[in-house]
Amino acid sequence: MKEIRIHSETIKLDQLLKFAGIAQTGGQSKLMIKEGLVLLNGETVLERGKKIKKGDIIEIKNMDKFIVV
Repeated sequence: MKEIRIHSETIKLDQLLKFAGIAQTGGQSKLMIKEGLVLLNGETVLERGKKIKKGDIIEIKNMDKFIVV
């Protein structure tokens, strides 16, 4: 499991995907979320503005898992 280090208390999911380099653009992160490819703590997330906090686990289907630290 890879770590994504954030410097604030929370970050929006679409911003996190771009910040971490999982998505190359904001549009790509929006599409990944819309298509149901992103799981937050084991559950599919369809809300791109979902607040992510330290300790959350992000999984991209058929890819890696990431923990937010």
